[in-house]
Amino acid sequence: MDWFKNLSQVMQFSSDKMKKNGLFETERLFCDLYCFEPGQAQAPHTHEGSDKIYFVVSGRGLFEVGGGERELGKDDIVIARSGQKHGVKNPGPDRLVLLVFMAPKPSH
Repeated sequence: MDWFKNLSQVMQFSSDKMKKNGLFETERLFCDLYCFEPGQAQAPHTHEGSDKIYFVVSGRGLFEVGGGERELGKDDIVIARSGQKHGVKNPGPDRLVLLVFMAPKPSH
């Protein structure tokens, strides 16, 4: 396992859909870099028994958490607790990059 990572070297985008770039994974958590082109989204969903944190590395996005929606930008952070519906949209015009942590790691 690589203990050290550089985000700009891991960052990849896809024209088809939001791209999840794996950074770290253990039996207890995962940490990914989510990369959104303008117009891409992660559909609202829930995770029972796991909490998820989104940290905005660059760009701006619309975050739905627990029934509310808020626009967040660089250096903003939000948590979706177990069972809370959550999702992300990149309205553009710029790319959106998120550092995402989830614990405990879901079994699916």
